[in-house]
Amino acid sequence: MAVLTGGGDCPGLNAVIRAVALTAAAGQGCRVLGIEDGFAGLVEGRCRELTRQEVSGILDRGGTVLGTTNRENPFHYPLREDGKLVYRDLSDRVARNLQQWGVEALVVIGGDGSMNIAHELSEKGVPVVGVPKTIDNDLAATDLTFGFYTAVATATEAVDKLHTTAESHHRVMVLEVMGRYTGWIALASGLAGGADLVLIPELPFTWEAVIRAIEARRRAGKKYSIVVVAEGAAARGEQPVVKRRVEGSEEPVRLGGIGELVGSQVERRTGLETRVTVLGHVQRGGIPSAFDRILATRYGVAAARLALEGRFGQMVSLQGDAVGAVPLAAAVGRLRTVPPQGELVAAARATGVSFGDEG
Repeated sequence: MAVLTGGGDCPGLNAVIRAVALTAAAGQGCRVLGIEDGFAGLVEGRCRELTRQEVSGILDRGGTVLGTTNRENPFHYPLREDGKLVYRDLSDRVARNLQQWGVEALVVIGGDGSMNIAHELSEKGVPVVGVPKTIDNDLAATDLTFGFYTAVATATEAVDKLHTTAESHHRVMVLEVMGRYTGWIALASGLAGGADLVLIPELPFTWEAVIRAIEARRRAGKKYSIVVVAEGAAARGEQPVVKRRVEGSEEPVRLGGIGELVGSQVERRTGLETRVTVLGHVQRGGIPSAFDRILATRYGVAAARLALEGRFGQMVSLQGDAVGAVPLAAAVGRLRTVPPQGELVAAARATGVSFGDEG
């Protein structure tokens, strides 16, 4: 068996790696190889054996001991030829490397980009099992991805800290969090941290409604406001703010900058002193929470068992309280977004949170 981590890093990856290695070894005495640096190692032939000693002590570590990358898609692999950057389909090399290593099952841990690649490899005949990973919690066909609640805890702590400085200086504090085109992190951390406004992609806001909400708080004697904004949020009729584009990446469009835009608009329109904090990659780091360690372990055990049973082309999935499996085809091509009329949004509105979409 072989295992790799693809795409961005995430708290809980090492817990999955550990669970796959230990379950495979205990189940049928299966040897497990760790592919280094995601799909790049799969193309370039870089791996090492994951013995019990190798995975000992990694349960509580953030990141991934195997390394990862979000640029090297084997079906569109970047190469330098005659000083120029070109892209080649090297998926046949992947199949050959796995065959030469004697690998009978490949476990791919990743988000939607990695699951797309896993699905393509599966259709090519590679025996693949997927494990859903992303702090954004936006992967379809599963109720929850590990790493999400650790990221939410980090964002919530930031909201808590901004409360004290906002209250002291009577400022509007804007916190920009990750999430790509979904608002799960912003909504959860805003709800947990007691934010006054939460701006998410699923509920396009208007500048007028945002300003009204802040000015209403001021009139009510509230001398500060906390705004949590998802990086993919946008005003009605406007596009998400793009920070930069990365050629050759699974995610070429990198969002970012909406926090600064919100901050400047609020200060200009209200005259209130406003400060912006962009949490960035802090949300990806640190030790995984107990919840994420447990979920990641459950996913790793389930993935190894699927592989040992020869049930390929599947992704492990949490449905309610049970870990099961769904076809990889069902997990790709669509995002899991925040339901605008869902219970979380309703709970936030009931406790006074504005989404900037009122009126």
